[in-house]
Amino acid sequence: MIPQPTADPSRDPAAEARAETLIRGYYAAFNAGDAAAMLALLAEDVRHDVNQGARRVGKAAFAEFLAHMARCYAERLEDVVVMASADGAQGAATFTVHGTYLATDEGLPEARGQRYVLPAGAFFEIAEGRIARVATCYNLPDWIAQVSA
Repeated sequence: MIPQPTADPSRDPAAEARAETLIRGYYAAFNAGDAAAMLALLAEDVRHDVNQGARRVGKAAFAEFLAHMARCYAERLEDVVVMASADGAQGAATFTVHGTYLATDEGLPEARGQRYVLPAGAFFEIAEGRIARVATCYNLPDWIAQVSA
């Protein structure tokens, strides 16, 4: 006899769906280049952990990061897959970044309009209906190799 799975009492399908919708909205705003819409989805004290960089805290720091990114890069995300924990408190996404390197970013190779395609992912913490933490992960050596070729 095969044991039957039991219902997970911590599972909250509505919270899970809300978290997934929140993260999808974040990426829809990203792809639309709508920084204001992205910021509206964040907690006031959002923690932003970027790949190979220092943690930024708060919406103002996140807004500065978005402005910097818009100056240096034009990116769109494709193949976005979003997942959320059973209680909706955490989420993750995987996607492919299609980008153009517009302006030289400090400490990185010179920008000459190079195009790149890069797999990436992010992890989220959700609190009170807002994104409380974003941690983005990608392969920096791969990106450097692409823009240096």
